[in-house]
Amino acid sequence: MTVLSHRRASRHVLNRLVAEAPLEAATLTDDHRRSLSARFRAVSSDRHRRLDAWMVERAGAPSGPFRWSPAAARRTLGNAALRRRLLDPALSSVAAVDEEVSEHLLRVLEGRARSGSLANFLAQSAPSTLGLIGAEAAAWATELAEAADALTFPWSVATSDAFYDVATARTTLRGRRDLIVSRDDQRVVLRVRAGAPGKSAGPGLRADLTIDALADPAGVAAARIIGLWPEAGVVLSIDGTIEDLRAGARDLVRTAVAQQRERLAHAA
Repeated sequence: MTVLSHRRASRHVLNRLVAEAPLEAATLTDDHRRSLSARFRAVSSDRHRRLDAWMVERAGAPSGPFRWSPAAARRTLGNAALRRRLLDPALSSVAAVDEEVSEHLLRVLEGRARSGSLANFLAQSAPSTLGLIGAEAAAWATELAEAADALTFPWSVATSDAFYDVATARTTLRGRRDLIVSRDDQRVVLRVRAGAPGKSAGPGLRADLTIDALADPAGVAAARIIGLWPEAGVVLSIDGTIEDLRAGARDLVRTAVAQQRERLAHAA
C-alpha cells in the first residue's frame, strides 16, 4: 500500500524528507522488466505509445497532440538556465534564460534544429511571445534554485528526464525529474510542478518513481521521490519500495488500457 506523505513546503521539511528517506531502495530485476513488457504487449496498439505521469493522472484521457507553448517551454529552458548558473554564478536567472534562448536560435540559423523542436518554436515566435517565454522560464529557474538552495545535501540538476523503452511493446515511458539529491549511496529525486496537486497527484508521482527506476541501468529505485508545488507551498513524497514500484507499473499499464479503449470507442 502506498504511503503518501503530505507536508507544507519549507526548507526544514525538504531536508527532513531527504534525511529520513529509507536507507535501502528496491531494485527492479530482469523478471520485473519482462513482466512489464508482457503486460504492455497484451494491450494491442497500432502506433507507438508514449506514457508519462500526466497521462496517469488523467486516467489516459486524450489531450491532443503536443504543441509548444510558453508554459510547455518554461521547464526545459528554466532547468537549463539553472545548469548555466551553476557554471557561472554571476548569471541571473533572466540572463541565463536569455543565453539558453540564444543558443536555441543559433541552432536554427545553423540548420541544426529538428522539425517540431523547441528551437524551431522559439524561432517562429513573435518578440512578445519570446518575452513571455523568457519570463516564465526565469520564474521557473528561480523557483527551482530556491528549492535547491534550501537543501543541505549535495544536489544536481537532472540533465534529462527518465526515459525507458519497454522491450517489444512499442511503448516509451517518460518520467519527470528536476533535481537529483545525493544522500550517502542513495539518491532522492525532486520533481517540480506548477499549480497545486490534484487528487491523482499521488499516482502521478508514483509513476515517475517507477519510470526513474526502470531507466536506471541496474534497476535501482530512488530512495524517495519528492513532488514540490511551489505555488501552492505543498510537498508530497513516496518511498522507493517494491510495492510502490509495482503499483506504479500497474498504473501505467491501466493508462495504456484506457487509451486503447478510447481509441476503439472513437473508431466504432
